[in-house]
Amino acid sequence: MVRVLAVSDVVETALWADVRAARGTELILSCGDLPFDYLSHLMNALDAPLVFVPGNHDTDLSGYHLSRAGLTLRAGLPATAPWPEGSVNADGAIVDLAGLRVAGLGGCRRYRDGPNQYTDRQQARRARLLAARALLRRRCPVDLLITHAPPRGIGDGADPAHQGFTVLPWLVGRLRPAMLLHGHVDPAGRDFKLGDTIVRNVTGWHLLDIEPYRAR
Repeated sequence: MVRVLAVSDVVETALWADVRAARGTELILSCGDLPFDYLSHLMNALDAPLVFVPGNHDTDLSGYHLSRAGLTLRAGLPATAPWPEGSVNADGAIVDLAGLRVAGLGGCRRYRDGPNQYTDRQQARRARLLAARALLRRRCPVDLLITHAPPRGIGDGADPAHQGFTVLPWLVGRLRPAMLLHGHVDPAGRDFKLGDTIVRNVTGWHLLDIEPYRAR
């Protein structure tokens, strides 16, 4: 089992002040809309790696990439990424850390101008690219899918800004993760199911014990 601390949207002042309630955390997963200084504090206090996807209230994180020499570049120029040093932006990517394989797809439905917002068509295109990357690594399927917005019709909100993406149930069917973790909406108070995948709103903070696919 891998102990995971999943966080999203709400800075928990009690956890900021004392992380002992999350002791034993081996991996931190952020589903977006949290200050990077809060995430950096959790990383340092728990001595655990962090994987995150951006939410609609996060800054524009597009365009950063590593050069062959290991330098972070943006628009071809050296740049300092705004996220905590040593953390991993999993938006549209697949990441292996702490014995788990995590796929990520950030952002929410477009409701105004701003970063990390997508139409259903745009998010469907991004989801297909993520599924293609997973297919190339099919020998070890995905353990967790982290998103900012929920799947449409599965724990989403009533207003347009907080409705989920219609492509996410399809993506879950392709990746077949044990869990889909998301934030963006007020906690529904219970888990949902998409096939064999548990869908959980992790707004605030949640401790999870995840059995890696290799051990299932």
